Amino acid sequence: MSATKEAIAEKMENQPMGRLIVSMSLPLMFSLLVQSLYNIVDSIFVARISENALTATSLAYPIQILMIAVAVGTSVGVNSLLSRTIGAKKFDKAGYIATTGLLLAIISSFVFIILGALFSKNFVALFTDDPEISVYCQQYVFICMIFCTGTFVETMCQRFVQAVGSTYLSMISLVVGAGTNIVLDPIMIFGLFGFPQLGIRGAAIATVIGQWIGAFVALTIHIKKNPTVKLRFKGFRFDSNIVAGIYKVGIPMAITQAIGSMMVLAFNSILMPFSSTAVAFFGVYYKLQNFLFMPMNGLGQAAIPIIGYNFGNRNGKRIRDALKMMLPMGAGIAIIGTIIFMIFPAQLLGLFNASDEMLAIGVPALRIISVTFVLSATTIILGYACSGLGNGMTNMIGTALRQFIIFVPLAYFFAKINGISSIWYSIWVAEAVGVCYVICSSLREYRRKVKPMFKN
Repeated sequence: MSATKEAIAEKMENQPMGRLIVSMSLPLMFSLLVQSLYNIVDSIFVARISENALTATSLAYPIQILMIAVAVGTSVGVNSLLSRTIGAKKFDKAGYIATTGLLLAIISSFVFIILGALFSKNFVALFTDDPEISVYCQQYVFICMIFCTGTFVETMCQRFVQAVGSTYLSMISLVVGAGTNIVLDPIMIFGLFGFPQLGIRGAAIATVIGQWIGAFVALTIHIKKNPTVKLRFKGFRFDSNIVAGIYKVGIPMAITQAIGSMMVLAFNSILMPFSSTAVAFFGVYYKLQNFLFMPMNGLGQAAIPIIGYNFGNRNGKRIRDALKMMLPMGAGIAIIGTIIFMIFPAQLLGLFNASDEMLAIGVPALRIISVTFVLSATTIILGYACSGLGNGMTNMIGTALRQFIIFVPLAYFFAKINGISSIWYSIWVAEAVGVCYVICSSLREYRRKVKPMFKN
């Protein structure tokens, strides 16, 4: 083995588990927080245009979630398969897996480019007939979809280096891309430094420029700093077994991520009869929640290569130790988030230039919702852990229960019975059902796949 391969084995097999989790999850947490931050910054600047512009980006957000869902789903499938393959010391196969993943990511982006070119106007017409909101939303959606290849390539290349434990390197491209977006947002929206004032189109252009720069940096880092996983285009042909291995985890993960898009679409349709302000608030809440959940997602994403590598290496003790440490860490982060949402809801909404009507809706809603954050953390981390074991269904079903199957029908029922003030309690029921399912499913996976390792 090369020195790089020896270093990977030393880190994943022998480094103290606490240090391994921290060293892998902190860069992921930071990079995901920065990524979420630029969504929030986007909304903060757009809110300065008007509340209609903020509503338009809230209506467009499900399309962005859907694109990210496909990109993340495919890349997590690659990450899981790569980690298990590297853990089994099959390094040549790892190169073909990475090449397959990159090509699948580019093909997936072309699908959204075609959909954006043909159907962006039709999508907007489904959710609003307000002429100003419609124009804003169509401008934003069209630009984000036509130039979406950057986010697909960036997401995939980040997972290549995560699979070998180099989460710090994966952080760099995301921070560069997000930082570019944050800097360009006010310049392009408001026309600073002699640049033309582009309004909401400027927000979309800043977003895609950041994604493309992030993609270039991520691909460069992988090629120069990740010799263990070499892209192999010469004589390449798609291998059905590799594609199936990627999508065994990737499709459930994509569906898991896409559920958020479907939930926001459905919830917007429930809220729109009350007011466009309610829709704007929910878009703000969802971005704030995503910002809070990014550290939990960072822990969960670190679980995939750690558990996947040690699963491939048949080391059950390392898997058990990882779970024992990650679950309390996730709960601690969730408790901090609950405290912040309980004490500072008005200040959080004030970042988005919230009107009195939005504050009246949002302050009690944030306090009600925050009670469930510990349950969410448990569901997220155990779901990712199962993906590391090659089972993406647990994460998918758990997310479907907590974000759609239970949540949306209950929200509709509560809205009809007692109006918008009671709608948020549906989250309590949905999160409780989701965490119960994921705990039971994770225990079953552990007994079936991990416990037998202790007998060898």
